[in-house]
Amino acid sequence: MTDYTGSEARDWARERLIGAINCTIPSFTNDLQRLNEAGIRHDVRLAIEHGFVGTLGVSEISITLPEYLEFLEIVKDEAGTDLVLTHHASWSNLEENIAAVRGAEAAGAELVLLSYPPNFYPESEQEIYDYTKAVCDATNLAVMIFPMFLWGFSSRIHPSDIPARLIRRMLDDIPNIAVIKAEGGAPSVMGTIEAHRKFGDEVVISCPIEGDLLTLGQLMPIQLSATSDHEFWGPTIPHAMRLLRAERFDEVTDLYWQMHPARKAKGAVAAQLHGGFFIDRQAWKFQGWLRGYNGGPLRLPTQRIHDPQMNQLRKGLIDSGFEPSMDPFREFFIGRNPA
Repeated sequence: MTDYTGSEARDWARERLIGAINCTIPSFTNDLQRLNEAGIRHDVRLAIEHGFVGTLGVSEISITLPEYLEFLEIVKDEAGTDLVLTHHASWSNLEENIAAVRGAEAAGAELVLLSYPPNFYPESEQEIYDYTKAVCDATNLAVMIFPMFLWGFSSRIHPSDIPARLIRRMLDDIPNIAVIKAEGGAPSVMGTIEAHRKFGDEVVISCPIEGDLLTLGQLMPIQLSATSDHEFWGPTIPHAMRLLRAERFDEVTDLYWQMHPARKAKGAVAAQLHGGFFIDRQAWKFQGWLRGYNGGPLRLPTQRIHDPQMNQLRKGLIDSGFEPSMDPFREFFIGRNPA
């Protein structure tokens, strides 16, 4: 049970969601038959140590819904009240997403990241509205809507992916929409700026892209960076957000430039690996492993990561003055807590 009602979701988000939310990708036993509870708990403890305010339980991997809900229960049991458990509403169709969000609420989730299924092909704003409202109406949890190029809306609906006029309608009609993950029209920052200007007084505006966060955060208040593969940076993003809140902008700028070699390496690898309008969770899991997270095997179907990309990511961190794991790459595919 949450400590807020659906009608209180926006006030709860404004008060509770101050900081950064990373991603926790499920870990499996080495035979890939079961969840690796020790590996999951390891990642949760490290996220807390790194200063994250919450974590997204990633669902976009090969996992069944019952397994996923068990995974969320493990995360919640380990995190307690130290992390806002965020449900990844990324399942195959509306019916499955409704079942998933209800199960996630029962498992202890407090926030929902709303995605749209690969087979969802809306040809009108009304269809996007109807899908969004159906998921939101199925839960009392605060919901984070997500304008994003991955959904394919820009070619048919609007270049910003989800236009501001549709977001306005959603906010007026759906009280538990409490956050906008503002990536509309990426890589342009206009989606973030427009969301802040038009809706920032009503809901929390999240800036998940760290390069935009550290720049735009010097010009406008950004209280949340959620959700992203921030674990690649270890404790750096929570630290940067504390600096932004204190308006220590020279230090933020210095940190931005320090991170730049790793940022470029990460961007280059993403361009190589993130095909098919789908996030490469294998690469994200490796990025976390470089900073002490569990790593470990993922089931097929999964994308692959090879030595050139792994070397590039590790070298980027080294060139930025960080200390990534120097363990042999084979250890990533086993994990830090093999089971």
